[in-house]
Amino acid sequence: MVNGNTVDQLCLSLLKRCKTLKSIKQLHTHLFKSGLDSDTFIAGNLILHCATLISDALHHAHSFLLHFSNPDAFMYNTLIRGFSDSDHPHNSVTTFIHMRRNSNHLQPDSFSFAFVLKAAANLRSFNTGIQLHSQSITHGLDTHLYVATTLVSLYAECEQIDHARKVFDEMSEPNIVTWNAMITAYLRCSDVKGAETLYKRMPVKDLISTNIMIAGYMKAGELRLATNLFFHEMPVKDDVSWSTMIVGFAHNGCFNEALDLFVESRRVGLEPNEVSLTGILSVCAQAGALEFGKVVHGYIEKSGFGSIHTVNNALLDTYAKCGNINMARLVFERMPGRKTIVSWTTMVAGLAMQGYGEEALELFHRMEESGIKPDEITFISVLYACSHAGLVEHGYRYFSMMKDHYGIDPTFEHYGCMVDLYSRAGELEKARDFITQMPVKPNAVIWRTLLGACSIHGNVDLAEFVLEKLAELDPNDSGDHVLLSNIYAVAGKWKNVATVRKSMTSQRLTKSPGWSMVEVDKVMYSFVAGDEQNEVISEAYTSLKKIMLRLKVEGGYVPEVVGSVLHDIEDEEKESAVVTHSEKLALAFAMSRLCDGKVVRIVKNLRVCKDCHTVMKLVSKIFRVEIVLRDRSRFHSFSDGSCSCRDYW
Repeated sequence: MVNGNTVDQLCLSLLKRCKTLKSIKQLHTHLFKSGLDSDTFIAGNLILHCATLISDALHHAHSFLLHFSNPDAFMYNTLIRGFSDSDHPHNSVTTFIHMRRNSNHLQPDSFSFAFVLKAAANLRSFNTGIQLHSQSITHGLDTHLYVATTLVSLYAECEQIDHARKVFDEMSEPNIVTWNAMITAYLRCSDVKGAETLYKRMPVKDLISTNIMIAGYMKAGELRLATNLFFHEMPVKDDVSWSTMIVGFAHNGCFNEALDLFVESRRVGLEPNEVSLTGILSVCAQAGALEFGKVVHGYIEKSGFGSIHTVNNALLDTYAKCGNINMARLVFERMPGRKTIVSWTTMVAGLAMQGYGEEALELFHRMEESGIKPDEITFISVLYACSHAGLVEHGYRYFSMMKDHYGIDPTFEHYGCMVDLYSRAGELEKARDFITQMPVKPNAVIWRTLLGACSIHGNVDLAEFVLEKLAELDPNDSGDHVLLSNIYAVAGKWKNVATVRKSMTSQRLTKSPGWSMVEVDKVMYSFVAGDEQNEVISEAYTSLKKIMLRLKVEGGYVPEVVGSVLHDIEDEEKESAVVTHSEKLALAFAMSRLCDGKVVRIVKNLRVCKDCHTVMKLVSKIFRVEIVLRDRSRFHSFSDGSCSCRDYW
């Protein structure tokens, strides 16, 4: 005769072999037929397995719990925990409520509250959190170490720093996890000083504490404080420390520092992991550092990270954003296993950015045929592809498909793509009508898209109408005033230009400076017009003078000063202002350093102006050099006097 313990162990052994929902259901059927599914121990472990180990088995566990005759606290807590970590944390709250209403003999314990409070934190629901906090007080669990720490995190997610601090102060002996949670709360609420003060007060710090502070400093742009803490106050560093610094430098635009730190991490013997590799690839993508990206790619191939989807997706994104679409295609096609939606969407976006609209749409249909259901981000890339390729009818069709076929409600990004689609095609009135008929109130970005189109097409009346709308939504944005000033300048309305500039001065609004970056010998060089002179800047200006002279002699170049300069100044001054745009300086410097046959790759933070676009085309023809320029909205690949955008930008 087989005893109960043997049966339990046999069931647990079979359960461990279940890796899919299908296998779970098969085992469950066997347990049901034998009557073993009513055993509390077996049922609890079945729910635990479904809730924590098989991603799509949560609802099966939920259904099982609802039909179980006498579920215990472990079953409820397991399901509450599973839902709190899932994409549906609200189900964690409803399961907690069900436990309270339908199981009078059960009382929630510290685990119940900790798990459901985590769900409320993931939902960022302050009202739910307050109610749960009140119930924890009723049950005398609000000061329990585990519960109180989760309460601190909940209030941090809801940006309620005073509530978080009150919970923290009422704890008799907070442990290091609680201290870290409170520091994170201050940083989440953008109170760097508060976090710093608490960090210095900590009786004991661990590596996590310091990593949290470094991340907080980097997020707040306090690079000096982060660097000092990392280099001078951290005797021990882990891969998280290095990755945080590398990614932090990248997010603050310090690409050279990020790349240097990655090299240094290798020098001290730290082996890059998935996080650090995706982080440094993100740096390369943002900075347009193709050559450095190739070095990282080589390491990925040698070290076996090429089988990891996240690393492959980051590598694909890097090649796409560095303008090497052929390598992006190669990475995409060689990806092992089934491609994820991120892989497909990244490739569609890469093709769209570089003007391959038809190919992007073909890839989208390949994705559908492969059984991957597109999401809202995929459709942003698809609409972007239509916009930049002038495929107006296609864009409208995909916008309708998104809503009618896939049931995806449009967001502001989708509406913005549609406005951009009509605007680029010169259909400004249709763009305006689309905005006014939107079911949601348009935000500043939507109106700003139309204002940019008014600048391109010189529509003064509509621009003034749009600026009135923007004045209500975001009156302090200097870019809007600059665009209107530009439109007036093109129309020759210099009195209006002066009025706009005077208004900007009185409001203390300043134009965001344009910068450009170019990679030479794996080093990133940054240029801003009007920068103080140094060896690099001087070399760029010297090279640029020679280039511009040859363009005038051999190419008949005449600067387009009206559309690119916003002041009513003398023509000679206008020409000087246009000639020294940052992308021209970057181009000139690269041409003075790179050998023949090398592609010049430039990244610019603003939209390239007409004059710079003309210069790039002429340079590519006269000097026989290939130029890839990524501006704020797309790629321009110049070769033999023409651009990949076909002047539709």
